[in-house]
Amino acid sequence: MNIEDYINQSVRNAKSASRIVAAASAALKNVALDYIAEGIESSAHSIQSENKKDVLAAKQAGLSEAMIDRLCLNDKRIKAMADGVRQIIQLADPVGEIIHGHTRPNGLQIKKVRVPIGVIVIIYESRPNVTADAAALCLKAGNAVILRGGKEAIHSNIAIYKVIAAALEKAGLDRNCIQLIEITDREAVDYLLKSDKYVDVVIPRGGEALIRTVVEKSTIPVIKHYKGVCHTYVDEFADLKIAEDVCFNAKVQRPATCNAMETMLVHEKIASVFLPKISKKFIDSGVQIRGCEKTCTILNNTITPATDEDYFNEYLDMILNIKIVDSTDEAISHITRYGSGHSDAIITADYNNAIKFTGEVDAAAVYVNASTRFTDGYEFGMGAEIGISTDKLHARGPMGLAELTSYKFVIFGNGQIRK
Repeated sequence: MNIEDYINQSVRNAKSASRIVAAASAALKNVALDYIAEGIESSAHSIQSENKKDVLAAKQAGLSEAMIDRLCLNDKRIKAMADGVRQIIQLADPVGEIIHGHTRPNGLQIKKVRVPIGVIVIIYESRPNVTADAAALCLKAGNAVILRGGKEAIHSNIAIYKVIAAALEKAGLDRNCIQLIEITDREAVDYLLKSDKYVDVVIPRGGEALIRTVVEKSTIPVIKHYKGVCHTYVDEFADLKIAEDVCFNAKVQRPATCNAMETMLVHEKIASVFLPKISKKFIDSGVQIRGCEKTCTILNNTITPATDEDYFNEYLDMILNIKIVDSTDEAISHITRYGSGHSDAIITADYNNAIKFTGEVDAAAVYVNASTRFTDGYEFGMGAEIGISTDKLHARGPMGLAELTSYKFVIFGNGQIRK
């Protein structure tokens, strides 16, 4: 079977299966999810064995340590995958929820009801845990999903998908409601993106180049998850211990994630006190610092001068921009120009500055005295997530169950006609 026929068969199968999963009860979907969680745990050894093949290939290809970290599945991450699926089981099934309803003067009863989107294609890179997260969320929300991971994680993704497919069959659900495209050829993606007769929405997760390519080629609506150029602004009224802890966590805990801090903004009144200590902590941990002229002066020119282009970068690595600003207004202006609308934070003890920042920074998630690393469906109590949408239409921020549904109007009458 050639690639075009393979994709056509996949999307047709998904369309047929979407009717079945849309009508499935919450109890049946939860049974399937429980089987998935159990299967992930019981297959941990085989999943890790396949994952090692991907990690070895990544090292041989010269991928960065941060990218390899995104790819790696250890015991803790496999357990987290299973736990994420189980958390989704505990969440209320959104399908059939009455968002609101009212009765018109003519007696028509109008209800706005939450329904599955239908068929979703998810195209993603690197992190194989997305395979389990996306499958579980789409299933619980009553959607059929076609998963297409990156070639760098193909062995891991196939191993995880085998668990999912077995769980669907064990639960008595059509296995076509969750499919994995096992062809790594980019031509497969091109055909997927033209399947608007069968697919309702495409969700890309990965680098900016991938997302722009999907947007340019797709004839299907796209929910974009653009890059995370995240900022933390250390205000002049910040508790410097909180600032140190939060900024270090936001950059170093997992630098290859889209919610990691890429630029730290520091008020000029506290820069000479705060920067020497925090920069030493960063450098000792392996962070490369790129700073504005004032930052370079305070740090005795021991760092790399930052260019204007640097402030637009999503490094996904142990690289950090630092810029000194003279006010909250300048910090907000910087974020407005260089930010990607993902996650930004202010560290301050001043309530007015906090309110100003949260009101004027246009991002999917805005924090006060907390790390941007919390922008995550699991951390928000939504279970696993499809990703972090930087769009403003339909979904914004972590995409959980509700964001994977649409709605329709259901109207009950007793013979009314329009005059």
